[in-house]
Amino acid sequence: MTTSNQISNAVIAEIQPFRIAVAQAELDDLQYRLSKTRWPDALRGAGWKYGVSLDYVKELASYWQNEYDWRKHEARLNEFPQFTTIVDGAQVHFLHVRSPEPDAFPLLLTHAWPSSIVEFMELIGPLSDPRNHGGDPANAFHLIIPSVPGFGFSGSALEPGWNIARIAKAWDTLMKRLGYEEYGAHGSDCGALVSRELGIQKPEGLRGVHVLQLFSFPSGDPAEMADLSEDDQKRLQFLANFHERAGFNSIQSTRPQTLSYGLADSPVGQLAWIAELFNGFGDHVDFIDRDALLTNVTLYWLTNTAESSALLYYENAHNHEQAPQGPNTIPTGLAVFGHDFKSMKRFAQRDNTNIVQWSEFERGTHFAAMDAPDLLAPDIQAFFRSFR
Repeated sequence: MTTSNQISNAVIAEIQPFRIAVAQAELDDLQYRLSKTRWPDALRGAGWKYGVSLDYVKELASYWQNEYDWRKHEARLNEFPQFTTIVDGAQVHFLHVRSPEPDAFPLLLTHAWPSSIVEFMELIGPLSDPRNHGGDPANAFHLIIPSVPGFGFSGSALEPGWNIARIAKAWDTLMKRLGYEEYGAHGSDCGALVSRELGIQKPEGLRGVHVLQLFSFPSGDPAEMADLSEDDQKRLQFLANFHERAGFNSIQSTRPQTLSYGLADSPVGQLAWIAELFNGFGDHVDFIDRDALLTNVTLYWLTNTAESSALLYYENAHNHEQAPQGPNTIPTGLAVFGHDFKSMKRFAQRDNTNIVQWSEFERGTHFAAMDAPDLLAPDIQAFFRSFR
């Protein structure tokens, strides 16, 4: 297997080292804006019924302003080697964490919306260096963790057309540029879509994909709905409840720029927009560490990527030219977490014909890498064991 140590000098020139260094003036401006927040007159006792709870956002904004320490988390992020490169005209920022184990398997991790590279901080150690985390060194991975174009330090400058299919092609280019002839892919949310898309495209060297969701839905054929089990009916109800509250999906798929004026100008607006999904619309509040959540929110704020990250939803809804047809036939693993979208086997197997591992967990959310890494890391290791 070719490694990044064997990259040609010409390719190395295309990859630039990167280090996070936010100007103090940017942090001072954030503090000032938080201190001047104008709060809405929310209905008394509304809780999470109409959107994010006012009491919750006030409490979290106060913590952000008075206790949260960006510099601490900036330093932690900078412990990992970071780089930028241009792929298909877009800047791509990525972490490249080489395992100390020489036979480690390359693994591409793609984050969700509204998250970022911060999503994987608790997975990096157990996956890249299991020997020092109570695990088997034979399960080690070299980790490549990119910021999706338009997200985080990949920046906000983005041309039209960056849908899931284009991101998947860019990721294969990135892996080949780093010298990896074979690799696996993992992701949640849009990261799950990108990983599955890689399975459809079947680039040379892709060995398998592991995801937290397989977004396969009823086609409208009545035969598909026959003999649904009680468990399947509950899963459909979970999906219905999600769609009833997922206003972010509608507006980001149709008018993302209109939304962005408020998010780009108000840190509390950005906080509330992100916090809603991290708390499952109020169904599981504070399951995710507040510092981790705020590091993610602060990254969106400092990079001014509310609009560019939302464009992914618009491009997926309006740009279908690049998407290949047909099911995903690559070996696929799925981990379903207790407080997340519940994939249904009959529909998932229709669209993904080579599901070789299906795991179910009682706890964990849409961002299981953050709140259930102790469950997710072993599941990823178990799935990829056969491809080493």
